[in-house]
Amino acid sequence: MVSTDSKIIEIFIPGPAGRLEAKYYKSNKNTSPIALVLQPHPQYGGTMNNKIVVDTFQVFKDNDFSVCRVNFRGVGKSDGEFDNGQGELADAAAALDWLERENFDNSQCWISGFSFGSLIAMQLLMRRPEINRFVAISPQPNVFDFSFLSPCPTSGIMIYGKKDELVPVDYINELNKRLSSQKGIKVEFDAIADANHFFSKSDISLKKALNKYIKKETALY
Repeated sequence: MVSTDSKIIEIFIPGPAGRLEAKYYKSNKNTSPIALVLQPHPQYGGTMNNKIVVDTFQVFKDNDFSVCRVNFRGVGKSDGEFDNGQGELADAAAALDWLERENFDNSQCWISGFSFGSLIAMQLLMRRPEINRFVAISPQPNVFDFSFLSPCPTSGIMIYGKKDELVPVDYINELNKRLSSQKGIKVEFDAIADANHFFSKSDISLKKALNKYIKKETALY
C-alpha cells in the first residue's frame, strides 16, 4: 500500500528574488479549498520543515485541502537573502499566486503562519481579498505591530500557548479586545493550557485545535 504522503512533492516557485523551494500536496477532490502555510523567522533557524509548520500542513492535507508550505528567500534551496519582512511578504504573495493558478476552482482560500510567519500571513491577508480564513499560531504582538488589522477583513483563529515565554499574555488579550470589537467577522482566540511558544510538549493539542476549527469552517461551504 502506497502512503498518501508520497503525493507531497518538492516544487520550485518563481519568486521576486529567484526560485522559492516549497512542498505541495494536491487534493484529489474537485474544488478543494487551498491553504498556504508560512514558516517562522529565518534568522532564528525557521524553515518550512519546522515541526509546527509541518503539523499544520498535515492537518490541512488531512482535511482535503490542496496545501503548500514554502521556504522564504535565503532559506534552504530558496534564492535570495533575508529582507526584514518586506521580501518575505512578496515571497508569500508569489507562493499564493502559484497555488491559486494550480487550483483555479478552489472553494476557499486559507492563509496560515507560525510566529514570524503569522505576521507575514496577516499582512498578506490585508492585501488579498480572496483569502477568506486565517490561522495565526503564536503571534507576537509584543514584537510586531498588528495595528494594521483594523479592520481585519475576514474571520480566523489565533492559537497561542498560555505559557508562551516570548509573548506576555497582556499583549494577546489586547489584540483579542481590538479584534473582537469589529463587526461582521469573528476572530477566535484559542489558548492551549500548558503550551509554550513552540508547543514543545503540546503538539497534539495544537493539531486538535487546528482540526476542530478547520472542520467547523469548511462545513459552511
